[in-house]
Amino acid sequence: MTGAPPVVEAHGVRLRPFRASDIADLVEGCADPLSQRFVSSMPAPYTEVDAHWWVEAGAPAVWAGGGAAYAIADPATDRLLGGAGLSNPVPGRSQAEIGYWLRPAARGHGVATAATRALSEHAFGAGTLRLELLTELENAASQRVALAAGFRYEGLRRSAGQRRDGGRHDLLTWVRLADDPPGPTPRLLPDLPDGVLTDRVVALRRLAPDDAEMMYGLHSRPEVVANQAPPVPPTPEAIERRCRLAESAWLTGDIARLLIVDVATGEPAGSCGLSYTEVTSGEASIGYALLPRWRGHGHATRAVRLLADWAFGLAGIARLTAGTVPENTASHRVLERVGFQREALLRGRLPGLAGARLDDLTFALLPADLR
Repeated sequence: MTGAPPVVEAHGVRLRPFRASDIADLVEGCADPLSQRFVSSMPAPYTEVDAHWWVEAGAPAVWAGGGAAYAIADPATDRLLGGAGLSNPVPGRSQAEIGYWLRPAARGHGVATAATRALSEHAFGAGTLRLELLTELENAASQRVALAAGFRYEGLRRSAGQRRDGGRHDLLTWVRLADDPPGPTPRLLPDLPDGVLTDRVVALRRLAPDDAEMMYGLHSRPEVVANQAPPVPPTPEAIERRCRLAESAWLTGDIARLLIVDVATGEPAGSCGLSYTEVTSGEASIGYALLPRWRGHGHATRAVRLLADWAFGLAGIARLTAGTVPENTASHRVLERVGFQREALLRGRLPGLAGARLDDLTFALLPADLR
């Protein structure tokens, strides 16, 4: 581009070119472990020499190549808060990729969302029609920024990211179009109110990475394995990944995974989950499992009731289903106590072992059925 890049002031942030006075803050932000972890293109370690190169040559080169390299600044003090930019422009598609980073002191205050909104609107005003924001699967904070800035989850881009060691990893793609409505993107699975559902006997909270050991112990138990399809025990690695990516799976709308906690002791009692079976009709399915010491005390019934109440209320789901092994009478009793009704025996619906097929006894719950 010719001339100085335009300054953008919107949503409580200022986007301006980088300056020599930004060097110290630039080093602090780019050398921070979180920036180093999620922005693999940053030199590691990041030094004052790298910062000078960026201000004097790197950022101007981005502008010259048709992208954008903005400093995010506090409008009141003009101090550097982070950086935001546009890269990988595809003029034939009127498309570009948007990205950002923040100094540690600027995180958690809505700065990334504000900068992403401001830069998106400026790009759309300049003729861009489609913006992509790519996030790592573990970077739930950036995924929340994407949603808050009006981007919609579009899918998994396999092996699209490059690690510092030369390896590849998947990225999630979030997209905003020029004619998308303003404001945050509505979510299929909203957050729990205050992060928890509770009836003061049991509590449900989102699954977390630290729950992996307990979850493996639960879901590798023979009686739990026997009631899933196919009845194959999970690996520790699969359970660790499930817990590590639980927040991301919730944000993309794939599945809400929750830990069931006994309120009196604070100990984990089991797990449950909810996922859409058909978004257009508002139907979702649930599943649950308890550790042996907590069975027979009503914890599963309470957990399913709490989950159903959240589903029909805040999540806006119209119908819940639960598939069970026909012989699992204990699970049937849990569902019936909540108000689920038996609907159908689906013969040979599920995969078993060695090519066998398993029957699926299906229960369903409507809002008026909830006890």
